[in-house]
Amino acid sequence: MKLIAIEEHFLTQAVKEEWRTYADPNDPTHKLHVGEIDNRLLDIGQTRLQLMDEAGVDVQVLSLTSPSLHNLGLQSVVLAKLTNDYVAQLVSKTPERFQGLAALPMAVPSQVANELSRSVTNLGLKGAMICGRTGEKNIDHPDYWELFECAESLGVPLFIHPQIPQKAVRDIYYSGFDELTDLAFSTFGLGWHYEAGIQFVRLVLAKVFDRFPNLQIILGHWGEVILFYTERLASITRVTKLNRPFIDYIRQNLYVTASGMFSQSYLQRTIDIIGTDRILFSTDYPYQYRPGREARTFLEAAPLSQQDKEKFAFANWEHLTGMIPK
Repeated sequence: MKLIAIEEHFLTQAVKEEWRTYADPNDPTHKLHVGEIDNRLLDIGQTRLQLMDEAGVDVQVLSLTSPSLHNLGLQSVVLAKLTNDYVAQLVSKTPERFQGLAALPMAVPSQVANELSRSVTNLGLKGAMICGRTGEKNIDHPDYWELFECAESLGVPLFIHPQIPQKAVRDIYYSGFDELTDLAFSTFGLGWHYEAGIQFVRLVLAKVFDRFPNLQIILGHWGEVILFYTERLASITRVTKLNRPFIDYIRQNLYVTASGMFSQSYLQRTIDIIGTDRILFSTDYPYQYRPGREARTFLEAAPLSQQDKEKFAFANWEHLTGMIPK
């Protein structure tokens, strides 16, 4: 069975150097990109292909790792074009192994929709990965509504990936231990996941989906916490003036992927809430990479019918991105 992993990261030397030059010195995310992780992010050659084969993954959908270009300024416009051209070249050389999501210059909102359109229409990328908040602007800020209109018009998804919370938030909620513990707590331990999930909730509350009802969002890590609080989120409906109950936005505007968290109980909980038509496979390479055939084994062991396994493995992604009709 073909296995497409949709949250598989890379980094370029140009982006890495730009982070060093312009990124917020208070943002310690770069400390996560060291050693073997850094090497695997930069490599999109034979080593990556060998590790894909070992995991049982046929296709990686490449995306620039967090925080992408969000913490940069005007220079992100040129860097987005260079990065997306690079991904498109990789895909064209090995289309049977790679697809791509665009990186967008979120710090320059006037250029974001243009770059998404170029990346999809001219380069053949499948959508875009964004890291939620840009500076103090949450993703629901009016500056980004042109992006939502563009994505809906093109029929491509936007993947909201986690990024580190602001320093003020980290200082209040995620500090007080040693440096590495604080960093882990505020990122992959917990902070990333609240950060990304809240961005989706904000899209609902800002009525983005009421204005763009066909816009599709992807959240990783089994829905970035929010799927496990749907009952509580449903209570928001009583005090908002949304067009639909909150759960409807989750079931009609959201896709969820595993991000390498190979838990059968999480998979079942996700299916119970959104069904088998909105689950996607991913390994969160290289962050969640583990030796062996664990990705393929997780799929094979899932208590799903053959048809539903195919949906999870590749068919839902191909439907979502228009590679095959629904």
